[in-house]
Amino acid sequence: MDKLRRVLSGREDNEELGLTAQVLDASTLSYSTRVKWFVICFAAGILCSILGTALLFLPNGLKLFAVFYTLGNIAALSSTCFLMGPLKQLKRMFEPTRLIATIVVLLCLVLTLCSVFWWGKKGLAIIFCILQFLAMTWLSVILQTDELLKFFSLLLN
Repeated sequence: MDKLRRVLSGREDNEELGLTAQVLDASTLSYSTRVKWFVICFAAGILCSILGTALLFLPNGLKLFAVFYTLGNIAALSSTCFLMGPLKQLKRMFEPTRLIATIVVLLCLVLTLCSVFWWGKKGLAIIFCILQFLAMTWLSVILQTDELLKFFSLLLN
């Protein structure tokens, strides 16, 4: 809406804004919209994971399981972008305390799909799915630990 106002008033000077300002300007959402899309994206992630597990018992089900489980993890991970914003989440994910966990998560996501589609190793795909689960748990524990420490330090002061 703001962009439409700028265009209609003749003030379309996006070229003068920096890249970060343009991204922030394009991604300003209300709090209720952020929460709605967080819930939608997180629910889609859970649905993909459950669907992948249900498809595991079909013929070629391992491929479907690996794809849907990976898509579910990507959706769940990206759902928090709606709450804190994509740039802030990326900055926080690549902080030194979270860097190893982030690299392991991203590597497991890619290696799961590689093992299913290119290498054709079903056992390896299962191992990478298990590693995905452990790495996502590790990343979320690290993310929550910092927030809990901040909360308790504010509570005690």
